[in-house]
Amino acid sequence: MADEGLPAPRYPGKIAQAGTALERIAALPRPLVFTNGVFDILHRGHVAYLEQARQLGASLVVAVNSDASARRLGKGEDRPLNVQDDRMAVLAGLEAVDWVVCFSQDTPRELLQVLRPDVLVKGGDYAGKASVVGWDIVEAYGGEVRVLDFVDDVSTTAIVSRMREDRGFAD
Repeated sequence: MADEGLPAPRYPGKIAQAGTALERIAALPRPLVFTNGVFDILHRGHVAYLEQARQLGASLVVAVNSDASARRLGKGEDRPLNVQDDRMAVLAGLEAVDWVVCFSQDTPRELLQVLRPDVLVKGGDYAGKASVVGWDIVEAYGGEVRVLDFVDDVSTTAIVSRMREDRGFAD
């Protein structure tokens, strides 16, 4: 009886499937805004950031690091805590997000070259546009790079750290 009477989720159509992803993303209204990240535990900072990013264009594509790619970022051997399919599903459930795609490389440079977003966005934890991977690609064809404000004291790393302290978990 768990799902009885509940409407089907509206987000599965927002998750890119191999083979049709680029075609479907290319059909999105422009200007196209692009961002990427692990998005391991979705929190208030992520939601505020994605809403701000969406306001910069007509469509927002979020590229999610695959599980292997996320592990290579050095956030800890136990990260990501949530598998890529779950992280993508949560992001797809947000109204601000039009499309979610996964990438397995260390950076989204390949996606940026193919998708050619009008606006590349990262959060305020980046020290200006020159620290954003792919800024050179986007600006070379006339796109814009934006670094949005950071929501203080909210991060997945901080949440995990508090959980470990509160529960006595060891690293």
